[in-house]
Amino acid sequence: MSLDTTKQQLAVSAAQFTSAGVKPQNEDSMAIKIPQGSLLNRKGIVVAIADGVSAAEAGKEASDIAVTGFINDYYSTPDSWSVKQSAHKVLTALNRWLYGQGQRFLEAEKGYVTTFSCVILKSRSAYIFHVGDSRVWRFREGILEQLTRDHTARISSSQNYLARALGIDLNLDVDLKVVDLEPGDGFLLTTDGVHEFIDQRTLQTALAQGMATPDTLMADLVQRALDNGSQDNLSCQWVQVTQLGQETNEDVLQSLRQLPFPPELEVGLKLDGWCVQQQIHASQRSQLYRVRHEHSGISAVMKTPSVNYVDDVAYIERFIMEEWVGRRIDNPYVVKVVEPGPGRRFLYYLTEDLPGPSLAQKIAGGQPMDVAQVVAMAEKLVQGLRSFHRRETLHQDIKPDNIVMKGEDPVIIDFGSVYVAGVDEIATSFERERALGTLDYSAPEYRLQRPRSEKSDQFSLAMVIYEMLTGKHPFGERFQKATTVSDFLDLKYIPAYRRNPMVPVWLDGALRKAMQTNADLRYDSLSEFVHDLKHPNPAFLSVQQRPLLERDPAGFWRWLALLLLVTNLVTLTLWLG
Repeated sequence: MSLDTTKQQLAVSAAQFTSAGVKPQNEDSMAIKIPQGSLLNRKGIVVAIADGVSAAEAGKEASDIAVTGFINDYYSTPDSWSVKQSAHKVLTALNRWLYGQGQRFLEAEKGYVTTFSCVILKSRSAYIFHVGDSRVWRFREGILEQLTRDHTARISSSQNYLARALGIDLNLDVDLKVVDLEPGDGFLLTTDGVHEFIDQRTLQTALAQGMATPDTLMADLVQRALDNGSQDNLSCQWVQVTQLGQETNEDVLQSLRQLPFPPELEVGLKLDGWCVQQQIHASQRSQLYRVRHEHSGISAVMKTPSVNYVDDVAYIERFIMEEWVGRRIDNPYVVKVVEPGPGRRFLYYLTEDLPGPSLAQKIAGGQPMDVAQVVAMAEKLVQGLRSFHRRETLHQDIKPDNIVMKGEDPVIIDFGSVYVAGVDEIATSFERERALGTLDYSAPEYRLQRPRSEKSDQFSLAMVIYEMLTGKHPFGERFQKATTVSDFLDLKYIPAYRRNPMVPVWLDGALRKAMQTNADLRYDSLSEFVHDLKHPNPAFLSVQQRPLLERDPAGFWRWLALLLLVTNLVTLTLWLG
């Protein structure tokens, strides 16, 4: 079989060949999936090969399930997931299923067991996932390089033991390697029935000389291995990059970037059937309007891009990303994107019209909020944030202004600073905007140029909760000026209970942990954070165990003054005596 996708964004030629060889049954399995349209850009091309372990009683079934299951499930994962997360999630699930099926046999390692190797080509990178002793090779500029290592242990001069494979153990350890793509790069995947009987130099020469077609080349390699005495099943695959992915972003950018920026809108003007009721906000980067649809009567908030950036590709990408993210998140505590209707003629997007007020307005009332109410709101905000994180997306701008009240429920708004791992790994010819959240609430790692993570959103959320309880910033004005590790280490955290005596010490301990300047010291998950906000954690010191200076500064200085007075009197008495 030979495939050619030269008209696609990422173009490859591909071929594969398999044979049972001298065995009565072929327990190898393989597949090449080259999707069409936007799926090619979002998920890439998958080349997968598996070798069912011959000693296993269901090796053939295991290899078939591994290949077909991986390809089907990989392309069903959320678009926002990175290749790494998507592949690992799918492989972990497949491994557990195969291992579970193997428990029906007396020896689980002789049940549903198979090697698995695959290459995923996406944009301008190749992702190699590998477990077992099948192999992935890269052929570049006449040189053949083995990219995987065999997971085998030698038990005698003539026998190897397969140490790692799908279905062999409940815990799966998969090798991952990511390499850049260049035009002309070729990837060869082989089972041991081929590469155990053709040395690397011979493989390299065969690839360099080539054949009339990739199909002929694959068939020739299998025949050479048979001629050299291979007693196993034989399979090999070939995929060669004929054209790199275009330097564009997600498919949404492809479809929407051609739309013109709308003109400046005034009350009473209509845009695609949406009538402007009020201008809510305007800045150098965008405008917000409250609009109502002339036919349906639906109210919404319209966000339009600023004409200042009409030629800024990076800005346009980020603006389009806002709607793209909003459409993929469905949570009662995250603002919903509204369908604009058919025939959209301009670049904008719509979200539900929330009554408000914003949390910032609520805090500005001057009185600290009730502790129980704050904890209940925090739990809902965590649910909203987790809906981002489950799609490998960071909000990156959690602050009181970006939380609007919908009755008693807080709703997270504004997707202007989101980070999506699955989109970020797509190559572009321009430098992406690295939008940060508001300085007062952003985690230190942003300013220190360190890796961001879900813990970054955790930090910002903890600061918001602190402000809800106290009306103040936990580190004072010095936080905004901090730019180095030393600056952040010098910051002094002011306990929330000192500013609001109704805040329990253990709750303040939870906030303090979530706001550690070192991300490694924060909670591993938001669910742990919520638990400690609702239940006293004995790991946090009680107020009685805290130093007197921290519990009661005025009392501390009074007792110190009294102690010094007594000491001076005793000293004076001894001196006079």
